[in-house]
Order: sequence, then structure tokens, then C-alpha cells
Amino acid sequence: MPLVRNKKKRNRWLELIAAYKLLQAALLISVGVGALKLLHKDVADLLSNLADKWSIDAEGRLVHFLLNKASLVDDHMLRRISTFLFCYAALGLIEGVGLMLEKVWAEYFTAIITASFLPLEIHELMVRVTWFRIGLFVVNLAVLAYLVGHLVQRRRTMNR
Repeated sequence: MPLVRNKKKRNRWLELIAAYKLLQAALLISVGVGALKLLHKDVADLLSNLADKWSIDAEGRLVHFLLNKASLVDDHMLRRISTFLFCYAALGLIEGVGLMLEKVWAEYFTAIITASFLPLEIHELMVRVTWFRIGLFVVNLAVLAYLVGHLVQRRRTMNR
């Protein structure tokens, strides 16, 4: 008599959201490490050298703006930036791993975290509309809509 395995069907949408969160966390970690590598360096000088190397006009409006802002960056600010990025990446790792393991708490956690950042994304869109910001907002809205729908459906089936 063959053994029948009760193999639970994996939720591909949750896996896709988990992969998105894990990729986001990896990106944040790499930027955080990059910020730490800039410690004890003159960021404005590095950007100026980079502009020269890439033959970018250092007197251009954007480059001039970036160089002025970079001159304000010190080691304390770089540490704060990297700490924020690592903490935000930790949230993404928790979300991603929890969703990969199909934990219900991770679905609620991800829905709450995603919803909490939507007002900031709306504000950023009102300040300046870019395709990147629109795309990020749409993806996060879709993630939230799916998770809320999924959680509502789960609750309905449990109450039957």
C-alpha cells in the first residue's frame, strides 16, 4: 500500500512577497555597509573625484547640489544612516523569513509594516512624482491588498 503524503500546497503569492521583502533587506544591508565604508572619509571629495572620473560637469546643478549636501555628511550621520538601514533591513528579514515559513504572525506583521509606510510614500509622491516612487507605492499597495484579502479569507474559513 503506497504512502500518501499530505503535502500542503505552498502559497506562491506569499513566497513572491517574501522574496520581495528579502531582496529589499539585502539591498538595505548593502547600502548600510556602503555607508559604513565611508566612515573617516570626505564624502564630498569622493563624489567630486567620481564626477571627474565619469567626466560629469561638477558645475552642473545636480552635481553641485549633491556636493553641497555631501559636505554636511560626517561620521556620526553615516553611523545613524547605517543603523537605520540595518534596523529596517532586520524588519524585512523578519517579514521575509516569516512569510517563507507561512507563519500567520508574519502575514499580520507584514500587513501592519507595509500599511505604516504608505502615508510616507503618499507624502513623497505629493512632494515629487517619479516612476520609481509610483512603482514602489503600487507594489506596496498590492502587497497590502493581497495580505488583507488573504487574512480576511483565512478568518472566514476558520469561522465556518
